Amino acid sequence: MITPRGRRVAIDVGSVRVGVAVCDPDGILATPVETVQRTKHDSDVERVVAIVDEYEAIGVIVGLPRTLRNTDGPAVEAARAFGDRVEAKLTGRDTLPDVRVEYHDERLTTVTATTALRASGVKAKNARAVVDQAAAVAILQGWLDARR
Repeated sequence: MITPRGRRVAIDVGSVRVGVAVCDPDGILATPVETVQRTKHDSDVERVVAIVDEYEAIGVIVGLPRTLRNTDGPAVEAARAFGDRVEAKLTGRDTLPDVRVEYHDERLTTVTATTALRASGVKAKNARAVVDQAAAVAILQGWLDARR
């Protein structure tokens, strides 16, 4: 399967924050973008949609935090619900092409991101927002690597 050229945006959905990352148009390297605070009024979804539009992304990858036993829990349900809301805002628009949402297994990406940040000297209390972005980078890089 050939993956079409274009940027993808990845999101790591948490209960408090959403980490966002983007890749280059050739799908080689994922880089962090920002951390979006979760809200009750969908302004978090709106911000993710704005980022997708800003980068002219052709797809969104949502990390699914499945358990080590490969089962779905409340975190997977929350990630899917968030992804569904993002996709609903990105489809059926008159002036812009539809952007589809895909889901990718993200087990241990937050743990990996936290470990890497600690190893690079980032203090835990300063790292919360950066960890979410790093986890989104890990999700997207994993998705990109799986397609090569």
